[in-house]
Amino acid sequence: MSQVTTHVLDSSLGVPAAGVPVQLSGPDGLIASSQTNADGRVTTLGPESLDPGAYTLTFDTATYFGATPAFYPRVCIEFTVGGDEHYHVPLLLSPFGYSTYRGS
Repeated sequence: MSQVTTHVLDSSLGVPAAGVPVQLSGPDGLIASSQTNADGRVTTLGPESLDPGAYTLTFDTATYFGATPAFYPRVCIEFTVGGDEHYHVPLLLSPFGYSTYRGS
């Protein structure tokens, strides 16, 4: 499993957000890209171990929402990896807002 994982929930519908393109970037640029599965999860996004530093998860929400009007075409979450523990970064998403937190 990747050191960084994510889970996207569409809070406007109360369901997992399947098919959201996600990219993981680090200090040297793009590390990996994937998309959420039917359960809204990405578990294979980058290596099992990352160097300490600043990283960004970018969610292509415009692709997910398609023709539905949405205010945020992209959500970028910056976070810090400080060690070898697992980093789970959930995203709660709606067409006009989002929220995130450090998961477990």
